[in-house]
Amino acid sequence: MIPLGQSQTNPSSIATVDTEPISASTENAPLIEVTPRAVSKVREIFEKHAVKGGLRLGVLGGGCSGLSYQFKFDAKERPKDHVLTFDDVKIFVDPKSMLYLKGMTLDYKESLMQSGFVFENPNAKKACGCGTSFTA
Repeated sequence: MIPLGQSQTNPSSIATVDTEPISASTENAPLIEVTPRAVSKVREIFEKHAVKGGLRLGVLGGGCSGLSYQFKFDAKERPKDHVLTFDDVKIFVDPKSMLYLKGMTLDYKESLMQSGFVFENPNAKKACGCGTSFTA
């Protein structure tokens, strides 16, 4: 479980099935996909904590596999950020992180044992057991 602590892309397509990802893309290639469950959970957390702005997704050096996911609230986008919109939820990704996140899917999963956001990243060659760190 991961704690939640440059240009505008084309509007997202709206998924009608709960498990089908919503995509934000440019030039017909998805940048990042977010499942409706994840969008709903982010929206719920934003409302609970009165968050204005969006969710920052990023990649930082560190973690047991070399790179760690960044996942936090951010009041506004930075000048060079990619701003992805999924329904009414904005996600900010800096250009360097987009190199590692392009093509990934963000999901939210719940089970009896645990619940949390899950990164399904095709750029990750190897991931750690907890799912918060990876090697590209």
